[in-house]
Amino acid sequence: MAVIQEAWIGGVSTRRVDDLVQAMGLAGIGKSTVSKLCKDIDDRVGAFLERPLEGDWPYLWLDATYLKQREGGRIVTVAAIIAVAATSEGKREIVGLHIGPSEAETFWAAFLKSLAKRGLHGVKLVISDAHEGLKAAIRRVMGATWQRCRVHWMRNALAYVPKGQQSMVAAALRQAFLQPDQQAAHQTWRHAADQFRPRWPKLAKLLDGSEHDVLAYMGFPVQHRAKLHSVNPLERLNKEVKRRADVVGIFPSEQSIVRLIGAVLLEANDEWQLQHRYLQVEAMAELAAPLIEIEGEATPDHATTVTPQAA
Repeated sequence: MAVIQEAWIGGVSTRRVDDLVQAMGLAGIGKSTVSKLCKDIDDRVGAFLERPLEGDWPYLWLDATYLKQREGGRIVTVAAIIAVAATSEGKREIVGLHIGPSEAETFWAAFLKSLAKRGLHGVKLVISDAHEGLKAAIRRVMGATWQRCRVHWMRNALAYVPKGQQSMVAAALRQAFLQPDQQAAHQTWRHAADQFRPRWPKLAKLLDGSEHDVLAYMGFPVQHRAKLHSVNPLERLNKEVKRRADVVGIFPSEQSIVRLIGAVLLEANDEWQLQHRYLQVEAMAELAAPLIEIEGEATPDHATTVTPQAA
């Protein structure tokens, strides 16, 4: 039974699992066997996704994968949100999975509230793409700062520039990311916006509106920044989730999505716990620095832009 479960979770299609069972000298998978397999997986995944979360979790990464699901006789696109958080000890864990039909604020708020209810506290920075409604939900539910994924933002920015000029513009924008501190990064950013304004006003407008969201990570410990500016650290996990989802194609129900994706996440999380710390633990002490006022914004005395945790 365990072999069949692992084969299915590992990427073997249902038909091929049936072939595997017959090759093992069995008569194939009956409905009762399938039901038992599903229940066993559901129990394991449910316990994992609903487990209590203890301690402080200063960093939270959120990423959405879009899947096809049958609903009421039609095929709809749903968002599967995966949440990964880092502990104050520098370890990372997969802390949640949420399936929904949209990305409105109510969708995000419900997910963030469920994480908080399970014990996800002390969040200082949330890293994600620019999903509709998420920024407001983060501020309202978590009381945390939002970091817009720098990699995806860059793609959006370069879309306003002719292809022949994109390399030059990208190099200019990266200068802000190469600065040693938050103040220098903002100065470089605003200089680039003013340079681009006469030629590409839409690009300049994007820079004006997204400056603080894209540079939020610059206010956090320098030892952590390489893993805070985008959702790219989750790329390998996302690829495995998409690989398994592609095997299925169209999911018959939300429960089937949670069962399969949840099983993949459970397996990945177990592997992560055997690895070294994801973030340098010594730098975590900087996150507890007292807040001071810098140009009207509350920031720790090491120039970290951190919004206090909501009560």
